[in-house]
Amino acid sequence: MFVKRKSWLLAVLLIGVLLMTACSEEASGEDEPIKIGVLASLSGALEAYGKQTQQGFDLGLEYATDGTMEFNGRKIEVIYEDTETTPDVARQKALKLLDDDDVDFIVGSSSSGDTLAVTGLAEEYEKIMVVEPAVADSITGSEFNDYLFRTGRSSSQDAVAAAAAIADEGVKIAALGPDYAFGWDGVEAFSNAAEELGAEMVLEEFVDPEATDFTPNLQRVIEHDPDYLFVVWSGANSPWNQIVDMDLQGRGIKLTTGAPDIAALKTMQDLVGMEGFTVYYHELPDNEVNDWLVEQMEEQHGTVPDLFTPGGMSAALAIMEALEQSEGSTDANELIDIMEGMSFETPKGTMTFREEDHQALQSLYAITLEERDGYDYPVPTLIRELKPEETAPPIMNGEGE
Repeated sequence: MFVKRKSWLLAVLLIGVLLMTACSEEASGEDEPIKIGVLASLSGALEAYGKQTQQGFDLGLEYATDGTMEFNGRKIEVIYEDTETTPDVARQKALKLLDDDDVDFIVGSSSSGDTLAVTGLAEEYEKIMVVEPAVADSITGSEFNDYLFRTGRSSSQDAVAAAAAIADEGVKIAALGPDYAFGWDGVEAFSNAAEELGAEMVLEEFVDPEATDFTPNLQRVIEHDPDYLFVVWSGANSPWNQIVDMDLQGRGIKLTTGAPDIAALKTMQDLVGMEGFTVYYHELPDNEVNDWLVEQMEEQHGTVPDLFTPGGMSAALAIMEALEQSEGSTDANELIDIMEGMSFETPKGTMTFREEDHQALQSLYAITLEERDGYDYPVPTLIRELKPEETAPPIMNGEGE
C-alpha cells in the first residue's frame, strides 16, 4: 500500500515538473525577441541605396511601435548585414543570419543579383523574406517561391509607367541598361510594354554595370536614330553626363527614364523638361505616413527621404502588419496565408500583396523634371499619380495562366 502511494506521489510530482517546464518554456518563448535580418549594400556600388533602406526600415519600426521597438512586450531585434553588393557575400551573410542568429524574417536586398542568391534559402529555412528594393522580374517570376513577398516594385511595374509616357504607333525607341538582371529585366519589360502600344524597339544596348565610359554604347544609339532613348540604370556611375556631352537631344533623340535618387538627379541638370516617371520623391505622396517620414528624416538625419527610404519603411510596416494579424506568430507557413492579399499603409499609400505572386501593387508617379530656385537638381514634379491597378505588372510565375 505504501509502495503504491509512493509511486502515485512520484507520478504527481513528475507531472507537476513537466507542466512547470512547459509553462516556463512557453513564457520564455513569449519573452524572446522577434529577430529580423536585413541584407543591404552598406558598401559597394549601391551603398547609397542600402543606407536609404536601412534608415527607412528603422523608421518604419519606430512608426509601427510608437517608438517602443517592441511588439506585445517582445523586443524587436534588427541585425544588418552588408552584402558588399556581391551575390556570394549576400548568400554567406544570409546563412549567418539564418543559422547563427536564427532570425524570424529576412529583408533585402539592394541588388537583384544579391537577392536572387538568397531567395532559395527563404524556402529552405521556411522563413518569410520581404524583398526590398531589388526589382528583377524573376524574383516574383521564374525564381518565385511562397516565402517571398516583395514591397519593392518590379521592373515590369516601372516599364508600364515608362512606356505609357512615350510609346505609340510608329515611335522608334532605343533602350540602354546595365548588363545584369536589373537591366535585362527592365529593358525586356519596357520593350514588351512599348511594343504592345505600337512602338518599335530599334536597339537594346547593355553596358558593363561598372563602366565609366559609355561612348561606344551611345554611338550605337545614335547610329540607330531612335525617336527616344529609354534609360534604366542604378548606381553612382550613371551615363547622363556623357548623354549630354554627346548631345543626343540635339540630334533629335528625346530622353526618358525613371527619375533616380537625388544624387543622380544632380547629374541631370541638362534634362529639365524631360517627362518620365519615378518610384518616389518626397513631395509627391499625400498621406499621413509620408508626412511623418519626411518630418522624422529631417529631425533625425537632417535630410529628406530619398528614392528607397520609403521602401525600407514599407518593408518594416509589412512585417509589423503581418505580426499584428498573426497575433505575434512568426511561423512562416501561417504568415503566408495572412500576407497573401494583405493590404498595409506605407509612405506611398496603400500597398497590397497580390495573392498569385506576392508582388506589392503600389502607386508610381508620372513626372516632369523642372528647374526650381534653391535646388541644385531638377525637381520631379507631379503630372499624375499612377494608381496600383494601373501599374500592376503581368503575373510571371505561372499562377496567372
